[in-house]
Amino acid sequence: MSYYEKDKLKHLSKLKDLAPEQADAFERLNAEVFKDGAVSARDKEIIAVAVAHATKCPYCLDIHTKKAKAAGASLEELIEAAFVAAALEAGGAVAHSVHMQLALIEDAGDTIYKKSNMKKLSNMNHLAKDGFAAYNAFGAAAMKAGKLPALVKELAAVAVAHITECPYCIDYHSKQAQKAGATEEQLAEAILVAGALAAGGAYTHIANMIDSYES
Repeated sequence: MSYYEKDKLKHLSKLKDLAPEQADAFERLNAEVFKDGAVSARDKEIIAVAVAHATKCPYCLDIHTKKAKAAGASLEELIEAAFVAAALEAGGAVAHSVHMQLALIEDAGDTIYKKSNMKKLSNMNHLAKDGFAAYNAFGAAAMKAGKLPALVKELAAVAVAHITECPYCIDYHSKQAQKAGATEEQLAEAILVAGALAAGGAYTHIANMIDSYES
């Protein structure tokens, strides 16, 4: 028995009868989000592959990998997108090391997310020098322009940061995306890709719930 079998997705067809209004609204969301706009449909699918690595939805990963391939994305581009997701997952964890440091200060105050908190991130240089150096090198390699241009990588990073819910990452990569030439419209569309993937992860797993209910 496997929890993830493509055949289980057939259960989603039942939503037309079980929840027709909601299923239709979800389909409209996907149609609008993934159409050509300020960000091309092709680049949106590449961004979706990155986001699917963060949401950890195997159904979404399979669906959007195939859609990205059909739109002309290469395997190398998709691998680079996956590494952006990996870098953002690492970045969200390491960026929050500043809260560990603040927790050890009795009079640190009650405001949790201050931009000035990030000044403490450099302390990792002496708290865990070698590991922090390797982390920085990994992030730089993942975000370096390659088969994917810096603009697409930064749009993907902003999208993934909205999934990892790291405000430091959102702030940093939004600014990096702007430096790479991103417009506010492109950033908004990338974020909506993240929203659609977040909804899609829940939506596709309805198939598992129906399968469990009926078995």
